[in-house]
Amino acid sequence: MKDLDPNEFDVETLAIRTAQLRTDEMAHSDPIFLTSSFVYESAAQAAARFGGEEPGNIYSRFTNPTVRAFEQRLAALEGGEACVAFASGMAAIAGTFFSLLAPGDHVVSSRSVFGTTNVVFDRYLKKFGIETTMVDLKDLSSWEAAIRPETKLLFLETPSNPLSEIGDIAALAKLAHDNGALLVVDNCFCTPALQKPLELGADIIIHSATKYLDGQGRCLGGAVVGAKPQMDEVLGFVRSAGACMSPFNAWVFLKGLETLSLRMEAQSARTLELAQWLETQPGIARVHYAGLSSHPQHELAGQQQSAYGAVMSIEVEDAAGNRDRQAAWRFIDATKMISITANLGDVKTTVTHPASTTHGRVAEEEKRRAGVTENLIRLAIGLESVKDLKADLERGLKALASA
Repeated sequence: MKDLDPNEFDVETLAIRTAQLRTDEMAHSDPIFLTSSFVYESAAQAAARFGGEEPGNIYSRFTNPTVRAFEQRLAALEGGEACVAFASGMAAIAGTFFSLLAPGDHVVSSRSVFGTTNVVFDRYLKKFGIETTMVDLKDLSSWEAAIRPETKLLFLETPSNPLSEIGDIAALAKLAHDNGALLVVDNCFCTPALQKPLELGADIIIHSATKYLDGQGRCLGGAVVGAKPQMDEVLGFVRSAGACMSPFNAWVFLKGLETLSLRMEAQSARTLELAQWLETQPGIARVHYAGLSSHPQHELAGQQQSAYGAVMSIEVEDAAGNRDRQAAWRFIDATKMISITANLGDVKTTVTHPASTTHGRVAEEEKRRAGVTENLIRLAIGLESVKDLKADLERGLKALASA
């Protein structure tokens, strides 16, 4: 079957039709190649494959047809030249850093990133002589001031986790390129269904496929998309270090991509409706969601994204005026239907307390500077009815009122 030209089709079509696998059996659904190795016609062919003289499958750690189909499909959706799949989102982040950086290099990162990413910066990159400067995601002047001659990467999540802050991708791309650096964007919260960072000037995109690319909380996976020279370096890391995606997980993600646009649009719409409602409720001190007109970067988000995503955070206050961990936990524990879990991107709505979970290992001062307060709650909205979600959130509101 001839593959589709990504330039001729929309994201919704590419997510279903591009990089389809066809075997001699001519199955309509993509097959899974659950094999660790591949056989050769001769010893000479094996030598040619291992020597890079002949294309073809070698070993599933770095060449597997199902994984390759997922990589090709995601690259087409993002508009990138190539993609490399990983065993998890954090493996994708760490693999990108260790592939493209060397001792003495410097990274400028938004401080509004996933807590474990901070651990990679502080504990592991530092161990190998790679320094990181954390800056305010929204303040372009702080990014500019942090750049050094040895700066090689600028890294950000936008929208950020958990406060839904927005980074100006085009402006940061220009800043990076003017200083001989690459811009790396974590596009996990929006996916290519809502945001295309490469079109805005970014060089590399990172995904936790565990989240919205899967969409049903089934498998762990990660991916990196960008230009072929950089992706060849990243693939070399996967081949040697072994942080590879399993063929079964790749097949699950292929199925997830087929409904990605529908899910992102529907979950974004539900989230906007709930955010607007929560903003008017007693016990809610603040709602962090870029889809709200009250959000300070609402206009920028509208320029970069086709919708505002399905993650928001709320700051709660009990009847006695307390804005603390106890108030947050009281709200969370009062819900009945919503899942208390740190994962997101599922069709099931989830709730978590970032300060004690996703950002629990981040230093207190850094949490404070990142705005991860003790009364902050993150909500990732799924596909349940808005009526039922409101009813469950009202249980949390009543628990705050009765304190």
